[in-house]
Amino acid sequence: MTTTLETLTINHFIDGEFSAGTGSATKPVYNPATGAVTAELRLASREDLDRTVAIAKKAAESWGDISLAKRTAVLFKFRELVANHVDELAALITAEHGKVLSDAKGEIGRGLEVIEYACGVPTLLKGEYSDQVSTGIDVFSFREPVGVVAGITPFNFPVMVPLWMAPMAIATGNAFILKPSGNVPSAAMLLARLFQEAGLPDGVFQVLHGDRETISGLLTHPDVDAISFVGSTPVAKHITEVGTKHGKRVQALGGAKNHAIILPDADLDNAADHVAAAAFGSAGQRCMAISVAVAVGDAADLLVGKVRERALAITVDNGTAPGADMGPVITPASKEFILKTVTEAETAGAAMVVDGRDLIVPGHEDGFWVGPTVIDHVTTAMSAYTEEIFGPVLVVV
Repeated sequence: MTTTLETLTINHFIDGEFSAGTGSATKPVYNPATGAVTAELRLASREDLDRTVAIAKKAAESWGDISLAKRTAVLFKFRELVANHVDELAALITAEHGKVLSDAKGEIGRGLEVIEYACGVPTLLKGEYSDQVSTGIDVFSFREPVGVVAGITPFNFPVMVPLWMAPMAIATGNAFILKPSGNVPSAAMLLARLFQEAGLPDGVFQVLHGDRETISGLLTHPDVDAISFVGSTPVAKHITEVGTKHGKRVQALGGAKNHAIILPDADLDNAADHVAAAAFGSAGQRCMAISVAVAVGDAADLLVGKVRERALAITVDNGTAPGADMGPVITPASKEFILKTVTEAETAGAAMVVDGRDLIVPGHEDGFWVGPTVIDHVTTAMSAYTEEIFGPVLVVV
């Protein structure tokens, strides 16, 4: 089946074309607000991976020789196209991730900032010249492309994180292979189409869908020169270890457990506003979410009361619904882990201030819902404190 954004089968984007590849395995793609399967995603075979890398290697050789002026012309056009397709990209994000449309548009805005930065690559790539470092000897330094760069990106920012990576890799003369999360593949396919429309030569930007075997193949393939990864800390450590062992440049960003410290002299209304937004925005599914509030002294009970008010006022609904503040979590497995962790804290003696475990959104009973949750009197020994919950849960210590 020929792939378009409207079909029920999502293929790869290889060598300038939407391609089914040779792999027979597929993965369902869900709308987390409804629980419905919206598409089948084709997963790459080893043959697909090898072909994609070979095409990228060939494309990198010619793209790296193209003038900076021509590279930036493509990036300026790409930036214009992304800006003109914000609504379409946001709709794809919300349909597969679940975040509200305003949040989806916000992440696209952050991605646009990186494209704009990449458009300044002629300045960024300037080398250096040192005269007479020794008698009759001058020293020149200049920057060269690495070659083939692979980006392995998470579900929580289907546009922003790929745009952290691809524009910079492409601006600096590399070919880029994107392996997006299988939960949110459609936005990557639209980005591929926009790169092509902007005039990027075939093979410089490709999208390859896959599972652990595909990731392993990228990490060990001799013609992949660099890896950029965003995801959980254990996987980031694995990516770093395996990638560097195979001679690749690696940047790997892992998870976090972010704390907000609220002192007694704080403006507690202002603090509560920001803590609630940071804890429950995007259903807490971001590595920069505030998941721990350290309430000091007299601030504690007052802060908890104010955060409770704000948590209860949050409208949880389909991200496309007018007035929705928060959407669902990404998968049933994610929901199960969040509920398990919250229940363990309650069993261990924590106090449930706001309990979102039994939330049901009318008309969307099969969605993957967890409401805003606030837990007080959490200790540092509890899993709710030690684990990255990656859900709309704020623990107070």
